[in-house]
Amino acid sequence: MKKVLPQIVTLFIIILVFGFFTFNANVNMSNRGMEFGYGFLKRAASFDIQFSLIEYSRESSYGRAYLVGLLNTLLVAFSGIIFATFLGLFFGIARLSQNFLIKKFAAFYVEFFRNLPLLLQLFFWYYAALRVLPLPHETDGFHNFYLTIKSLYTPSLAWQNLDLFLYLLTFAIILIFIVKSYLKKIQENQGKQYPILYISLSILVIIPSLPLIFGFSSFEIEYPVYKQLSKTSGTFTGGLAIPPEFIALFLALSLYTGTFIAENVRAGIEGINKGQKEAAASIGLNRKQILNLVVLPQALRIIIPPTTNQYLNLTKNSSLAAAIAYPDVVLVFAGTALMQTGRAIEIVSITMLTYLSISLSISMFMNYYNKKVSLTEK
Repeated sequence: MKKVLPQIVTLFIIILVFGFFTFNANVNMSNRGMEFGYGFLKRAASFDIQFSLIEYSRESSYGRAYLVGLLNTLLVAFSGIIFATFLGLFFGIARLSQNFLIKKFAAFYVEFFRNLPLLLQLFFWYYAALRVLPLPHETDGFHNFYLTIKSLYTPSLAWQNLDLFLYLLTFAIILIFIVKSYLKKIQENQGKQYPILYISLSILVIIPSLPLIFGFSSFEIEYPVYKQLSKTSGTFTGGLAIPPEFIALFLALSLYTGTFIAENVRAGIEGINKGQKEAAASIGLNRKQILNLVVLPQALRIIIPPTTNQYLNLTKNSSLAAAIAYPDVVLVFAGTALMQTGRAIEIVSITMLTYLSISLSISMFMNYYNKKVSLTEK
């Protein structure tokens, strides 16, 4: 009873506080003639969004606008996580290099970007670095890639029967996890080593390519083409246009978060006993094999927990997109949609729940991965 009573009291206090604020909000809304509800999500948004991964127009609903902002947020968050992880792993290992120049360059990267405010870095990339780029009619491009002040124009793939390719790609990813788990069990039981990386890459390439091989699906490469609008202006049509807002946000988030991941990697590697490295060298392993087979597998249990925090920070810091007008969920939904509808409680609650769901999903996946790579005694 002594253990249960504090929990009951805590739960009662939480319900009491939540009920008070809910009741207070209902009273205030009633006094102003406002009704609580999410029916506004079906109404036409009546505003444009400059960058969207799905089809969208002014006639689309507020629910559709929210989905556009959510996908834009997920795009910059997960692409930033991938690139920041690569930077962190590379510079974290480079900081322990025996090469003086590599070691000092890695240290400079970490200390420089870590000690500058993220918002200031975001302003630098958007208002300084990208604003000096040429106009579309002034750029020569490089192999059908055109970096201008308006966008980065690149070739894109125009797919036919894309659904079949995506289904097979999903199946291939699931199959990789199954095969990887099976081969690891064989390795643990029988001591046989298999080239798991090459097998996984083969599955990832071959299975989604089957529709292309047998003619059930096809794609064409669409190149950006310059279109003259007047004597002094023009634009590119076709291909893929990546807006400067995304580029600036992607670079700022990745470079900033990569510094903290680099320190996590360095700390993880240095946390491994030096005697294990010497023992591995004594049996003939070279430096690369020692790093890949001995050091990193053990260092992961030190690296993953703080790196998970950095992934969550990057995801939440992506809300700074509103500062440079990148159409993420904060700008599109908690900004424009909120001002037009006045549905503050509904929109803010949806936005908060969105970030909470994304963060919890990342945390659950990283906790699962941490459990999979943790060392177990048998």
